[in-house]
Amino acid sequence: MNVIGLFLLAGVLCACSPKSYDGRDGNNFSVSPFPDYGEVLAFPGAEGYGRHATGGRTGEVYQVTTLADSGKGSLRDAVSKPNRIIVFKVAGVIKLESPLDFSKNLTIAAQTAPGDGVVVYGNRVSFSGADNLICRYLRVRMGMNGREGKDAAGIAYGSDMIFDHMSVTWGRDECFSINGVPKKPADQPRNITIQNSFIGQGLQPHSCGGLIQTTINNGVTLYRNLYIDNKTRNPKVKGLNQFVNNVLYNWGNGGAYIMGDTEQKSDADIRNNYFIVGTTDNDDGKKLGATAPFTRYNEHFSAYLSGNFYDDNKDGVLNGRELERTDCMKKSVVAGEEIITSPTFLERPSDIHPEIKGLMTAQEAYEWIVDNGGASLPARDEVDAYLIDELTSLGKKGLIIHTEEDIPTKGPGSIKSADAPADTDNDGMPDEFEDKYGLDKNDPADAMKIASNGYTNIENYIFLIK
Repeated sequence: MNVIGLFLLAGVLCACSPKSYDGRDGNNFSVSPFPDYGEVLAFPGAEGYGRHATGGRTGEVYQVTTLADSGKGSLRDAVSKPNRIIVFKVAGVIKLESPLDFSKNLTIAAQTAPGDGVVVYGNRVSFSGADNLICRYLRVRMGMNGREGKDAAGIAYGSDMIFDHMSVTWGRDECFSINGVPKKPADQPRNITIQNSFIGQGLQPHSCGGLIQTTINNGVTLYRNLYIDNKTRNPKVKGLNQFVNNVLYNWGNGGAYIMGDTEQKSDADIRNNYFIVGTTDNDDGKKLGATAPFTRYNEHFSAYLSGNFYDDNKDGVLNGRELERTDCMKKSVVAGEEIITSPTFLERPSDIHPEIKGLMTAQEAYEWIVDNGGASLPARDEVDAYLIDELTSLGKKGLIIHTEEDIPTKGPGSIKSADAPADTDNDGMPDEFEDKYGLDKNDPADAMKIASNGYTNIENYIFLIK
């Protein structure tokens, strides 16, 4: 082959190779053999109102290197400033000495931790004002050391956030709330998703899953989550809400899905959820009993209801019946006249709600949650394993607790540590990964270069962790 032919061949090969580029100036190109995930979202599989968050994609990498509450390399230091992709080189329990507040434009990738991952324990976390946030595989376990009357995790204002594969437990008020202030409509939380997460074991005497309360113009998606061992508010909803493919287990006498109970207008898409009654054992040994799946509705709450199932026989088998509109109606007699109270039933979901591309049946969602839900990477911890053991008993187990000491783990349990993989250039991507995908393990700048699929190289590393 002559010289001209060689140049032509090289040109063809270059043209066929996928490229990555430096997102800051578009100049530095390199081979990027990562999958094409289609539309660039917060991450592949992101759903709902918060799916377009970009997190720290245009910022820098920050590595958590200590379990200490504060100081260089701590999670507190990591989230104190915006525009960061946060990865972990340590595993274990991060015991909070005070509440933890998150900045804007952050990506928290707790699945990057070695060993069994990380647990944030002993106090509350706040995502209020943490606009454009991506938070994945983080365990937030507040417990009795947190202030009475406070949520384990909460959002009072802010927009464009997505929480994925979280495990949030032991709140002393709510576990995970998105609760705006109606008198401040401009500050309402909006465009937020919680998906694939566990929200459970709210501590008595309150024992609540969460308030999901915005306005009719500000959307929240709750997709494929497990609400478990909360006496009430699983969740309590006002505003614009998608509630799809969730599983509710062992709620108590306060309520499962609570519909507004207000004159405020709400619009909800409630599809393919599974409501499963547990033992409803209280920490004092008494039975609390369980409410109906839907309570406190009125005509101001508009709802599309479809494919929801209810299993209340506690026989250890998933064999519930499909809920009907009559399960969401209450008859009463006023001055000799029969009055029927119900939500305003919709014949189809409102067009304003985003499409849920990963829609499952209620039974499929249950099975998926059992296998994959919660902070399942790098490994499920003992607390989440305990919750799954309760859930899969299908009515035989379940405890609504007063303190985290009431469960066998006596708190967060054992979190196995391990060494972080070799990372020559200290860019947050292991040498093995960089070698496999043709990156330069001696160039720390390539972590934040944008690959041909639209994500940074380090995001592609994060996505491929299994």
